[in-house]
Amino acid sequence: MSNKLWHYNKKSKLNDVIEQVLNGIKEAKVEVIHRGLLYFWCAQMRKQVLASEIDRRGFLGLLSVSVPAILLHAVKGTEVSAITADETKFLNGWFNPPLEFSQAPFWFWNDSLSEEEIVRQLDDFQAHGVYGFMIHPRAGLPRSIGWMGERLIHFMRVAIERAVERDMWVVLYDEGMYPSGSSSGQVVAENPAFRTRGLFCVDLDTAKPGSEQHGIRIGDDGKPVLSADQHLVATVKCKTNGHRIAVVNRAIRPGYSLIRGLHFLEEEPPRRPDHREVAENMPPAADILNPEAVACFVRLVYQRYYDEFGKYFGKTIRAIFTDEPSLLAKNPEPGAVPGTTGILEFVSSRLGYDFTPHLPALWYKDEPDADYYRRDYHCALQARLAETFYRPISEWCGAHGIALTGHPAAPDDIGHLRYFQIPGQDIVWRYIEPGKPSALEGPQSTQAKCASSAMIHLGRRRNSNEYCGAYGHNFTFEEMKWLTDWLVVRGCNMLYPHAFYYSVRGPRIDERPPDVGPNSPWWEQYKPYADACRRLSWLNTDSKHICALAILGRNDYLPWQAAKVCFRHQRDFNYLEARHLWEDARVSSDGIHIAGMHYRVLIVEDEPPEKAKSALEILHNAGWLIRWKEVMSDLELVQQIDLLVPVDVCVSPKAPDLRVRHVIKHETDCYLLFNEGQEDISVHLSLSAKGRWFLLDTETGKRHTLDKDAALQLARQKMQVLMVA
Repeated sequence: MSNKLWHYNKKSKLNDVIEQVLNGIKEAKVEVIHRGLLYFWCAQMRKQVLASEIDRRGFLGLLSVSVPAILLHAVKGTEVSAITADETKFLNGWFNPPLEFSQAPFWFWNDSLSEEEIVRQLDDFQAHGVYGFMIHPRAGLPRSIGWMGERLIHFMRVAIERAVERDMWVVLYDEGMYPSGSSSGQVVAENPAFRTRGLFCVDLDTAKPGSEQHGIRIGDDGKPVLSADQHLVATVKCKTNGHRIAVVNRAIRPGYSLIRGLHFLEEEPPRRPDHREVAENMPPAADILNPEAVACFVRLVYQRYYDEFGKYFGKTIRAIFTDEPSLLAKNPEPGAVPGTTGILEFVSSRLGYDFTPHLPALWYKDEPDADYYRRDYHCALQARLAETFYRPISEWCGAHGIALTGHPAAPDDIGHLRYFQIPGQDIVWRYIEPGKPSALEGPQSTQAKCASSAMIHLGRRRNSNEYCGAYGHNFTFEEMKWLTDWLVVRGCNMLYPHAFYYSVRGPRIDERPPDVGPNSPWWEQYKPYADACRRLSWLNTDSKHICALAILGRNDYLPWQAAKVCFRHQRDFNYLEARHLWEDARVSSDGIHIAGMHYRVLIVEDEPPEKAKSALEILHNAGWLIRWKEVMSDLELVQQIDLLVPVDVCVSPKAPDLRVRHVIKHETDCYLLFNEGQEDISVHLSLSAKGRWFLLDTETGKRHTLDKDAALQLARQKMQVLMVA
């Protein structure tokens, strides 16, 4: 039967199937107690089928999962305990999760656009299991389709309206192209005073009268002669050599502090022989530390989106993506330190001391405690960025019924994630790779746990990752699947593949490659992978994470050394941003309670903030605090953890490449098991969850009984889900 005929006849076919199931149960002499379960199953089937959420193939697959399970466990005389309503609900959801859990790839709009081609590509996405997408204007657009111009808005409307017809969903992107905050130069075009600003240092004891340094003229008297746009922040002596320096705030000069643009400089450039990117326009970045400049950005982009597409907000349009806002953007001017008008007063107020005497440390590393004062200044600027940029766009999104998604600039920037309704991070430029230390070491290794931990502690449903970008033409489908599972086993539940290219004509194919979608070698094998992404994202959403261990982090730094040990020994954890200890967590003699989590152990790797120390003292006195030290062996750390927290998963023999995440969804325990390594492994497991064991196939949805006493075989770089029911 064709899908078209299936949809036409689905109501009658559904009734036929339900009648056959009931007759089969009657012939099998089912006990009365199971009838309620059957009614529940029938209701779920009717709801999904009549809502057109599944096609004929999906319908038959759903039957293959749920009907045999019901028949098996409902027959008199079986020794297996009856399948529960929660288990049936779980299996139905697992086999055919809602479309909101689809991945949503960056869709590079990078060439002349047409309505017909947009619709064709949408149908192609849907046929390959992709039901969400992010409209991302990209280098290669003709100048006739300018950022936020009428033609671009028209094509966006076409894509959104066709998405409505297809039960697809959309994420909008807030910039043309990135980093976010300038509306492709339109903020500066509207008001040149909104140009990115910086602080510059002039050594007055070495500068020659009449010279110019960093665009600042030195007068005959040796003092700076400032233009109308330049402001003297302070004159202060260096502690190391006694030289007097003048610190001046001014706008960044043309040619510096730019964002990537949407249009090639040549009208139709050929592909380069070396397959490198061709030149594009680069608009000026805006001063995102200036609240007036940010208000202009919000009006030009966010409010414009709402004015054009507001009726779709919170429905078809789920979120707006902001992309790594940067204080100096790309190509910063030499000698510039981030700063805006009045920044010294803000920094001093924020830090609680006068920062003026320490200004030289921002340029001279040999100043006393230079690293300390640079860090303090950085922290103050990030607080300013939160006030002027993240908070306003977050509040705007909240007021307009839409989520702010995207990510900050740094991989462990957990503090800014409080402003995201969908906290996120990004894996690009081969930051994380299979078989490389980067999967467990360094700041990038923390990013997936950064976002998923923020989701849990902030009470959000979803957390995201932009992944695969700029991995190069040698990127493989196996690597893409590995990155996906690397993210999922760490708690990610919204996947933004980077990217599906509207066009690969000429040099477009070489712009932050590869195309991981329709123009990839693996596109015909994509649907089972997309289905697996949807199932795993569903599993990681609205579920309870079973975890009693936390690792303390700061708002802009997450340690990774103790985390590496925990990963390699299957001791799952979340990162806890330190501010929670004094803001919204309940800390007592039985541990830390926050957002439904109860942490019995807190690992502290670095010197904590002063405000956290009273809470840490409570935990220390109760015996729940572990202070990690570099001299501590892996075994010593694991033993200390196991003395305080019951072991959830025991693995024999040891398998340092095995990653484990335990969640409960619909009262069903599931263990996500990912072999992150390069070799197959065979292990025996002992689990805290009790019940029958089943392996769930992520690509087909089918389940298979697993003998608890048998060794579990995990192929290299593969994910399996173990269901305990």
